[in-house]
Amino acid sequence: MSQKSKILIQFDSDPHASVFDSIVAIDSGIDHLLTHANVKPEDIESLVHGAMFTRGPKDLNQTALFFGGNNVAATEELVKATKKCFFGNLRVSFLSDPNGSNTTAAAAVLCAQAETDLGGKNVTILGGTGPVGQRIARLIGGVASSTNPPSSIRLGSRSLGKSQGVCEYLAEVTGFQCTPSETSSPELIRESVRGADIVFAAGAAGIELLTEGWMSEAAAPAVVIDLNAVPPAGIFGVSVTDQGEKRNNTVCYGAIGVGGLKMKIHKHAIKQLFQSNEFILETEETYRLGVDLNN
Repeated sequence: MSQKSKILIQFDSDPHASVFDSIVAIDSGIDHLLTHANVKPEDIESLVHGAMFTRGPKDLNQTALFFGGNNVAATEELVKATKKCFFGNLRVSFLSDPNGSNTTAAAAVLCAQAETDLGGKNVTILGGTGPVGQRIARLIGGVASSTNPPSSIRLGSRSLGKSQGVCEYLAEVTGFQCTPSETSSPELIRESVRGADIVFAAGAAGIELLTEGWMSEAAAPAVVIDLNAVPPAGIFGVSVTDQGEKRNNTVCYGAIGVGGLKMKIHKHAIKQLFQSNEFILETEETYRLGVDLNN
């Protein structure tokens, strides 16, 4: 009996399904891609049941789901609704990567780990309350350093109250207490990165967070990772293509430099979905796949 074709069903909360995610899916070796845009939680049950009940239990590993979209909170609601649809072994595997947040965070943390051990380090995440920043903090405070945790994680935000709220949430999820940090001015940003060994910039596209002069300071970070691909850079002096380049005494990564690993993790995760019908790939699971890929 011939094997069933591999079908990936892409769910997107945006008005149009992501072209980027669709192309990555096709390049990952699937046979068929079905895209659904403007999906709402109340739509999920019939869509997911359509994926579950059209093939026998032995063939369910040949159908999988992908959750994308720019609105991370909306996508997370779709994921919650999907989990409620499964029962027993009647389920399909899925990858959740809204706005690329899980694969990007996993790649960024792995790039940092390629340069230095996270244990005992002081980490600052600028734009730390956004989707990628939160996930970086979640990984570093949890699975990425479970046996040798960092000394501190500062979570930078223009709103101190927002930073405090996210720190409380992350403490519940990981058990690690991040330090809230207000970064509403260049002076406060400099204060937030002072003494940091590793700095991530995960702010909005096209906004320079760390301005000129930081690299010449005596206690400049050992590693900086800027995830902004739109000029100007989020960290002054970092090129978007930097991939471990050393500038003065700091190792630098830019968005494209991290993006190569992000794409490998993304494609590897999609391929993994078709190995079983029981994979649920979210933040930590995606990072673990990246670790396996690098070993």
